[in-house]
Amino acid sequence: MQVSDPCFIGVDVGGTKVAAGLVDSKGEISYQTRTPMVATDAAAGLAAVTAAIDSVSVAAKVKKESQRLISGIGICAPGPLCPRTGVVINPPNLPGWRNFPLAELVSNAYRLPVRVDNDGNAAALAEALWGAGRGYRNIFCATIGTGIGTGIVFDGRIYHGRTGAAAEGGHNTIDYRGPRCGCGKLGCIEALASGPAIARRASEKIAAGHASSILELAGGRIDHITSEMVGRAYLAGDLLAKEVLQETAMYLTVWLGNIVDLLEPDVMIIGGGAASMLQPFFGEIRDRLPSWCINSHCQEIPLVTAHYGADAGIAGGAALCRELSPHTSEDKGCTPDAI
Repeated sequence: MQVSDPCFIGVDVGGTKVAAGLVDSKGEISYQTRTPMVATDAAAGLAAVTAAIDSVSVAAKVKKESQRLISGIGICAPGPLCPRTGVVINPPNLPGWRNFPLAELVSNAYRLPVRVDNDGNAAALAEALWGAGRGYRNIFCATIGTGIGTGIVFDGRIYHGRTGAAAEGGHNTIDYRGPRCGCGKLGCIEALASGPAIARRASEKIAAGHASSILELAGGRIDHITSEMVGRAYLAGDLLAKEVLQETAMYLTVWLGNIVDLLEPDVMIIGGGAASMLQPFFGEIRDRLPSWCINSHCQEIPLVTAHYGADAGIAGGAALCRELSPHTSEDKGCTPDAI
C-alpha cells in the first residue's frame, strides 16, 4: 500500500463479536481481527470496539505517527440507530447500548471522522463502491442469513428515509397469513426465506414423514437441522432439499417483483450465508419474475451474487467513510421516539 493511499478501518459489531479490518481505497481488506463483544455493559462493549480498532492499527503499523494514513472509521452496528448522529438507540442484541453515542465516543478516542450505520445499508454501499454493484447508479442489495437485511443506494448514497429507518425490505409482508416474523408481523420475507425459515420448512416436512438425507446430517435430530445442511443435501441430490430451496426461490421471486415495481434498480444483489445455496435458482427467479412484476423490463435487471461474503460488515463499515454525499444538518428525525 502506498503511503499516499487513503485507508479506512471498517468495524462490524455483533451481539457476540466485533470484527475489524483495514480497507484501502479499492475495497481490499487486510489485517483482520475479531474480539468478543460484551452486549450487556455499555463501557465494556465500547472497550471491545476500541480493542478491535487498536489491534488493526497496530498490525498495520499505522498507529500514532503513521495514523495519518487512516482517513476514517466506519462502524456497522445493530439497529435501531441514527445514521446522522451515530447514536445507537435500543438494539435488542446489545441491551447495554441504549441511546449510546457510539460515533462521538469513537471519534473522540481516535480524532478521526466516524460513521455508523446498520449492516444492510453498509453492505449495499460496499457493493456499490467496490463490489457487484460497481458501475451501476442505483442498486438494491439483500443479505440473506439469520435474517434478511437490505440496503438501497441511489447515485452513491444510501437511502435512509425520513428518520434513518428506511430500507427494511426484509420485513415486507408477502403473505399476510404466513408465519409470524421476529418483528411481530405476519408473512415477512424474512420469516419465509431466511436461513432459519429454510431450516424450519425442511424440519416440518421431515417431521411429516418425508425422507431426506438432511436428517442424517443433523445426527437424527430434527431440531438440529440448519439451512447449511439443507444446502449440503441439495448439492448431494436430495429431492426434499431441492423442494425447500425451490419454495424459497418462489418466495424471493414474489418479493423481488415488488422491489422492482417499487424501485426499478439497475441491479439486484444477493449476499449473506444463504446466497451461495440459492444462486442455482437465480435463473428460475428471473424466468418467473414477469408473472410477479408489472414492469416489462424486469428481466433486464441483473440478479447477481454479492462480492463480499463474511467480510461484508468490515467492507461496509469502511464504505461508510467513502459515501459520496455526506449527510447534512437538514436531516430530520433520528430520535428514540421517531424510530
